[in-house]
Amino acid sequence: MRRRSFLKTIGIGAGAAVTSNIKQSAPAIASNRIEWKMVTLWPKMFPGLGTGSQRIADAIKNMSNEKLIIKVYGAGELVPAYEAFDAVREGIAECMHEAPYIWVAKHPAMAFFCGVPGGLTPLEHNAWIYNGGGQKLWDELYGKFGLQGFLAGNSGTNMGGWYNREINSLEDFKGLRMRIPGLGAEVLTRLGSITMNIPGGEILPALQSGVVDAAEWIAPYADLALGLHKAAKYYYGPSILEPGPANPLTVNQESYMALPNDLRAIVRQAAGHETARMTAEIDYGNSQALKVLVNRFDVELRHFPEEVSRGLFEVSHEVVAEVAETDDLSRR
Repeated sequence: MRRRSFLKTIGIGAGAAVTSNIKQSAPAIASNRIEWKMVTLWPKMFPGLGTGSQRIADAIKNMSNEKLIIKVYGAGELVPAYEAFDAVREGIAECMHEAPYIWVAKHPAMAFFCGVPGGLTPLEHNAWIYNGGGQKLWDELYGKFGLQGFLAGNSGTNMGGWYNREINSLEDFKGLRMRIPGLGAEVLTRLGSITMNIPGGEILPALQSGVVDAAEWIAPYADLALGLHKAAKYYYGPSILEPGPANPLTVNQESYMALPNDLRAIVRQAAGHETARMTAEIDYGNSQALKVLVNRFDVELRHFPEEVSRGLFEVSHEVVAEVAETDDLSRR
């Protein structure tokens, strides 16, 4: 019964369309120059993620000798963060820099192409996508929505989140209102938490106002930039629920196939380069930001007790196993 309820819940909204009033438009073409729009799930030029989005656009511009120009929009500038998927699907924008586990309501297998609780590290995930058949499965899934995804960054192993209460046992998750996306939300729901998938730019006010008691965003570099230390006392880590979420560049399939071969190759190369570049920026940024959080802002850095870690892993494996039985594609 619980499995049926879970699968029914994550299926809600699978056919949702974009609710914004922006109308679909064809890519602008002037003097043999093609202009695309990129929507993202984070603020423009946000450390690590937003800077990565802009690097992709800059690389494509430079490698194409300005034949393909991509204008980057931060979350909410062209469409709300969580309308990015449908915006690209419908042609409002030609591409997005994203995190597929946000879209598990459209298909639960989306999480496998981003990150699952207790799952692969960034390097392991890259290996599966590039060499283990993951890209073929991803193409099949995204093709159902008229999209094509390419690895284009990874935020690395995340922290376990910011909390306004100590986590000493699994019982402490009961009644906890927490911001967390993807299948990690289902793990905590089964432990009694009330989970919410709030866009990154809205997490701090949600913590400050008490809408949530805890939030998992990314790691020190991004968390410091968002100011989460201003609203929560305890900083737990590392994350078991988000061991290394990938951030692909996803393109509208029709727009992508309309490009000449050389520009399609440039898009793929720019995305692939950012896969390493983003991780390097975030890893270095984390080492510096953690010092600031602990030494300047007196953040209490905590590790989950062994009992908690073990329990999170057990429920994570249960959830992922159920998703893997959703349909044939998920099983593969």
